[in-house]
Amino acid sequence: MARKILNRRELREEVEASKRLEAVEELTQPEAGEKAAEAKPAKKPAKRKSRVKVNKEVRLKAFWGVFSQSLNQVAQYEYNQREEAGKRAADLTESRKSPHFVQLVKKVIEE
Repeated sequence: MARKILNRRELREEVEASKRLEAVEELTQPEAGEKAAEAKPAKKPAKRKSRVKVNKEVRLKAFWGVFSQSLNQVAQYEYNQREEAGKRAADLTESRKSPHFVQLVKKVIEE
């Protein structure tokens, strides 16, 4: 399908004629322009302050955990009982013939 050929000269004349009409309308109604100039400028909406996420304070307590080779916790001791946890791991390693180890465990304290 062929497109319609545009006559650019006619299009230009239409645009210029509409601009002339707008200019004439502005000259005949100067009151509207004066009122617009006297009006207060529109206020810009205030920017919202972004909220900073406050991290909830979480308290942790340290324990020594005795773990099996498959990472299952077998026993748990207070932090100051490290030697007892080591002895328990050694006993379990000898008796069950699978290695056990001691690792630090941190748990959340709920008040």
